[in-house]
Amino acid sequence: MKIERFEEIIAWQKAKDLAVEIYSNFSITKDYSFKDQICRASISISNNIAEGFDRGTDADFTRFLYIATASCSEVRSMLYLAERLRYIGIQKRDEVINNCLEVSRLIKGFIKSLNNKSHKP
Repeated sequence: MKIERFEEIIAWQKAKDLAVEIYSNFSITKDYSFKDQICRASISISNNIAEGFDRGTDADFTRFLYIATASCSEVRSMLYLAERLRYIGIQKRDEVINNCLEVSRLIKGFIKSLNNKSHKP
């Protein structure tokens, strides 16, 4: 089955859900620079999946998927900091980190699929 639109990509769907979760968890945070950074990083995940898909080549798509993965790592890193700063609790941190890890696994699987496709004769 060929994916016709980025909205069909499960990694994009889950990344979008993750961004909503980040926004919800940090909506009342008064540390505006922290909130802005973690929100921007979370949005970057789904946006890079979408932008890469619409670039039209597997090489470009793969490059954007790597950027999306890096943004997901940035969100995870900030979640550890958020817990230490007491913006969120340990249980919430771990829950959201697990969601980040799921998104990363999906993206890495997509990268692997694209790489295997480009190496076939």
